[in-house]
Amino acid sequence: MKNRILGNKGFEISEVGLGCWQIGGNWGNGIQENKAFEILEEAVASGITFFDTADVYGDGRSEKLIGDFLKRTKANIRIATKFGRGANVFPNSYTEQALRESVDSSRKRLNVECLDLVQLHCIPTQELKNGHIFNWLRTLKDEGKILHFGASVESVEQGLICLGQEGLQSLQVIYNIFRQKLTQELLPQAADKGVGIIVRLPLASGLLTGKFSSGTTFSENDHRNFNKDGEIFNVGETFAGLPFNKGVQLANELKTICPSEISMVEMALRWILDHKEVTTIIPGASSPNHIKDNAKASELTPLSKKLMKDLDTFYKEKVHAHIRGVY
Repeated sequence: MKNRILGNKGFEISEVGLGCWQIGGNWGNGIQENKAFEILEEAVASGITFFDTADVYGDGRSEKLIGDFLKRTKANIRIATKFGRGANVFPNSYTEQALRESVDSSRKRLNVECLDLVQLHCIPTQELKNGHIFNWLRTLKDEGKILHFGASVESVEQGLICLGQEGLQSLQVIYNIFRQKLTQELLPQAADKGVGIIVRLPLASGLLTGKFSSGTTFSENDHRNFNKDGEIFNVGETFAGLPFNKGVQLANELKTICPSEISMVEMALRWILDHKEVTTIIPGASSPNHIKDNAKASELTPLSKKLMKDLDTFYKEKVHAHIRGVY
C-alpha cells in the first residue's frame, strides 16, 4: 500500500482508504458488530490507514464501532468524520452550537480528544456561500478540537466555493470513470491551492464492478433501490447519476476496453489514482474480501496513456449526456 499526503501540511494516509457508511448499518443489509470489526481488521492488515465516517451513519453507530476498534488496535489510523446532514440542522438550521455539539459527540464516540478531519457533509450551496460555518470550524481548530477541516460536495460549483476558504484541507468528491467532469477544472484548482482530494463512490455504487445485469435487484432499504432516481437525496450519490439500466449497458461496454490482465474494479480504482491530484479513494466494503480486492489498486502499474485516452473518450461520447442531477 502506497501513501499520499492529504493537502499542504496535512497528514499521510493510504491512497486506498475505507468508506464506513456500511458499518453504520443504515443502508443495505445491516452489518453485525463482529463483522464490522472483521472488515476494519482486514483494512489494517491491507495497509489502509484512513477511515471515512459521519455523525449520521447509523445515528453514530459507525463512529462508535470505529472508536471501539481504535481501542483494540495499535495501527495509526486517521479518521475523517462529517457534520451537516442531521435532521436537527439540514437544510437550513445550521448554528455554531449545533456544530460544537456534533463535534463533541463525534469525539466521544471515536474516543479521541481531537478529530483528525471534520468535513461539511453535502450542505446546501447557500450555506457554503455565506461562509459563517467555516469561521466556526476555524474556531474549533484554534481550540484544539479538530486538526483539519474540509467539505464533502455534490458539484463543481460547491467545490470551487469551498476552495475560496482559507484553511480548507480537503474536498471529498464523487469521481469515477462514469463521472469525469471534475478533471478539467476542480482538480487542477484544488492542486494549485494545496487542497487534498478524497474520492467517494469510486465504483459508482457497484456499477463499475461489471457484475450487475438489468435484472439485478437490491433490498428495500438499500439506497440503490430507494434512491435510484434521486427520490431521497442527490441522484448523483447513486450509480453516479446514471439510470440503472443505462449504467449496466455502459459497464458491459467498458469490459471490451478493460485489459485482460486486470479486473474492472482494478481498472476503475487505478484510473482514479492515476490522477495525481487525488489523495485517496474510499470504497466501502461489506466483507473483508472486498477490502483485499480494493487495496490491490495501490500496487498496480499505472494505466497506459492509450487506455486513459480511451476512457476519456468513452466518457465524453457515451456517458456524459446521461448523467443526471447536480454535477
